[in-house]
Amino acid sequence: MKKLLAMTSLCMVALSGFAVDFKLADPNPKHVAPTSADEVLSFHEGIKDAVKSVVNISTKKMVRPQGGYYPPFHPMPRGGLRPYSLGSGVILTEDGYIVTNNHVIENADDITVTLPGSQEEYKAKLIGTDKESDLAVIKIDAKGLTPIKLANADSLRVGDVVFAVGNPFGVGESVTQGIISALNKNRVGVNQYENFIQTDASINPGNSGGALVDSRGALIGINAVIISRSGGNNGIGFAIPVDMVKNITTNLIEHGKVTRGYIGVSISDVTKDYKSVYNHKKGAVVLSVEANSPAEKAGLKRGDLIFDVNGKRIKNATDLKQCIAACKPNEKVTLGVERDKKNLKMSAVLASRDVLEFDKNTQEVFKGMRIVPLTGQARYQYRIPPYIEGVLIEDIKPMSKAERVGFQAGDVIIQIEDDPIASIQDLQHALQKYKKQPKRIYVNRYGTILMLVIK
Repeated sequence: MKKLLAMTSLCMVALSGFAVDFKLADPNPKHVAPTSADEVLSFHEGIKDAVKSVVNISTKKMVRPQGGYYPPFHPMPRGGLRPYSLGSGVILTEDGYIVTNNHVIENADDITVTLPGSQEEYKAKLIGTDKESDLAVIKIDAKGLTPIKLANADSLRVGDVVFAVGNPFGVGESVTQGIISALNKNRVGVNQYENFIQTDASINPGNSGGALVDSRGALIGINAVIISRSGGNNGIGFAIPVDMVKNITTNLIEHGKVTRGYIGVSISDVTKDYKSVYNHKKGAVVLSVEANSPAEKAGLKRGDLIFDVNGKRIKNATDLKQCIAACKPNEKVTLGVERDKKNLKMSAVLASRDVLEFDKNTQEVFKGMRIVPLTGQARYQYRIPPYIEGVLIEDIKPMSKAERVGFQAGDVIIQIEDDPIASIQDLQHALQKYKKQPKRIYVNRYGTILMLVIK
């Protein structure tokens, strides 16, 4: 969900040269209302093509039989593929690239796509996922599909009429109508990078990954989140904005992953209490600077206020996070910084926010494990003290060997054999060094040191 903020040339992934040939709508549509009392207000013509671009997605997960005692003549449960989730997806290209939510296909062993108005099923191949934005791209072997038109996020206005297209509750294609309730919503607490479009169009379970379109059928966002106590629609739904969708899916299609810039600071908005000590009333206040980070090398200090990146004004902490994430590793950025009520210019060369997701080419025990750097954000989220160094296990695939060995999400890997671990690179080096022998891996789990042995 969010509208990806307009960046300067150094802070924006240029989209014009991408091999992915998106179908673009007019970037500056007219906003109109009915002009006659004899007119029937209908959006059928505007959205009929968009409906053809939204598919149903069903996934299955491999379930292994569990041991135990069963009554005589009672068959022991058998393993196999079991239904896992239902969701929606949006066709991006005529040859079968489809965007959906990461949470729709996450941990799935089998992904099936059904086109609108058809009973034919297609097995989908996973192209790439990005958990931080909750987006994923899959592909089916099909031609001549109807790709959706992409709107321009800068043209969106609160009050615009919108439609949510998807597969709610698995009942098949349907359309609900509402308006844009708010833009640039963050702090929902769902994703790492949040800039949602909020809508009151009914978004229910199964709508995830479907399209939020404007009244002419152009994609403005991918439906992803609802706020509800009952699990149904309460008129508060959130969609990932089209600019972010365009950026993320292009990287996933071309590279299979998303690489983001990393600067190494913990930040806060300029709160009411902070305003008295800064001339700039908007920006991102630096609360801490990580050791050996690009921020430290650039000379940033705790208490600095970052109000500008490459000439683009920074309104709050979310702005800065989005701006830096849109840049590439090794890219040089110029920061406008207020320190002691004086304006400074600082240059920083960004590093890579590496995320390690082990695959079939790595050691068996690490399959399905997702490991991320121990950043300030990760420390805050998992309540990890600043004196602990290591890398964070953010996610583990259920029933994987890593889970059976005893690893848990939230563990911090601090040492392998005699080698301390302080970065993703340290972990990779240690795994290669001790590749052919059993390994003692030490983790910090909520303040307790544990040793796990893998072979």
